[in-house]
Amino acid sequence: MKNSFLVVISLILTLIITKSVAEEVGLPIHYIVQVSVRDVSELDYFEKHGYSVDTYDGKCARVYIPEEALQELVKEGFQFQIIGTDPSIQLEKTPPGYHNYAELTQFLQNLTNTYPELTRLTSLGQSVRGRELWALHITDNPDIEEDEPEFKYVSTIHGDEPVGTELCLLFAEYLLRNYSTNARIKNVVDEISIWIVPLMNPDGREMSTRRNANGVDLNRAFPSYPVDFNTFYYDGGNTSIETREPEVQHIMRWSLEHNFSLSANFHTGAQVVNYPYDDDGGPSGVDAPTPDDALIRWLSTQYAKHNTLLYNSTQFPGGITNGALWYVITGGMQDWNYRFTGCIEVTVELFNTKFPSGSWIPTLWNYNRESMLSYLECVLRGVRGLVYDRKIGSPIWTKVFVQGNSQPVFTHPRVGNYHRLLLPGTYNLAFTAPGYIPYRVNGIEVVDGWATRKDIPLSDGDINVDNKVDEEDVDLAVRVVLGITPIEIDIDIDGNGLGASDIQAIINQSLSLPIGIFPD
Repeated sequence: MKNSFLVVISLILTLIITKSVAEEVGLPIHYIVQVSVRDVSELDYFEKHGYSVDTYDGKCARVYIPEEALQELVKEGFQFQIIGTDPSIQLEKTPPGYHNYAELTQFLQNLTNTYPELTRLTSLGQSVRGRELWALHITDNPDIEEDEPEFKYVSTIHGDEPVGTELCLLFAEYLLRNYSTNARIKNVVDEISIWIVPLMNPDGREMSTRRNANGVDLNRAFPSYPVDFNTFYYDGGNTSIETREPEVQHIMRWSLEHNFSLSANFHTGAQVVNYPYDDDGGPSGVDAPTPDDALIRWLSTQYAKHNTLLYNSTQFPGGITNGALWYVITGGMQDWNYRFTGCIEVTVELFNTKFPSGSWIPTLWNYNRESMLSYLECVLRGVRGLVYDRKIGSPIWTKVFVQGNSQPVFTHPRVGNYHRLLLPGTYNLAFTAPGYIPYRVNGIEVVDGWATRKDIPLSDGDINVDNKVDEEDVDLAVRVVLGITPIEIDIDIDGNGLGASDIQAIINQSLSLPIGIFPD
């Protein structure tokens, strides 16, 4: 009884002090509660009411809720206990082993000063309170947009989960220090445009809170499908950037300015690689696979299998899980990346403890170093190439389809390169762009190794190269296809293209529609 009394007194004192801290940083207090869950579908209650589920172990959920919601939980019959507060008074702003915002800034600047030939440090924009969202670019020619895949690691979207920040800093330093002596590392730096955003929520990190300085959970603040958008950015989907939190706006603009093929973001609070979809309209506890489900499960395993903390999980076989199968969240970053931009992203939960002692950082780095490198290397697989205008050679912003898969990827609008991640096998691909004849390539062999190369010339239908598309081009196309006219000019209609189906495309110019690209 005495111990219980002391616990209650301690909790009361903690709440009083926390309210004072919350007032000081200008944020309303949230409670972290551990809730007994009778059925996984109960988790949807919290997300639908705007409370953030942090993790779920099959029996209990850890949930961030505002102070006024405690009575609602009681009314709904939930059994719960308060286990913490947000912002937290128990976390030092810079415990040993961690970098605060100023130290992180200095660390990144030191890296770019030491390795100027391999790095550029860019601010994506400022947080609510004016702190920079730093992005470190690592590649062999950082000032040149090259024909190479783009990759990103992003961490600490939740300010009270800074382990990933430290691992991102260590990983960047690891790549740069070993570039000149390690052939494997030299290959990834030379062949990949690598971007690292180690601290997406600098205000939250400085205030020891999950949220940003406006009190918003940033991993619930991205556009959600189909409410905020229902098609790809390429097809004119609504970005609604200006309505978002500043940190989310910056990440969205940056992502849309580039052509990322693969990504991961880092959290703590569990130990698992969580892959999309996080939300497909169904309830928590139900698998929500993407069109690339087999590929994404394989990619997730490439991270998890090198990390025994994840791979030997008793809750998640193989250390991976579908997001919705675990629990549904709406407005998450990884779903937006995949659905809107075509970039495959996973969420890596690094450690069960959200903010462990800094003495754990070297150990967690050892667990994750090979995982981070192996996952990065995955972006070099599949099929890659350039898509360009047949007549003048200029790059074309193009949509790339794989037969039997409804999820396209896109070329880089300024470079024209595409990178379609695929498992080993044989694939039919199609390339479409407004104003150009769709182009199909059948029987591309993808091996268990580096990507197969296939460059694609697109034609605007001007077969006789007289700078206009008219009946003469259609007539010439018919004659060539029927074998009446010998192929004496560069007509871009051959056994690797669409053949006779080019003719209708030339006539109606419905060149960006996927209908009919692949024959039945």
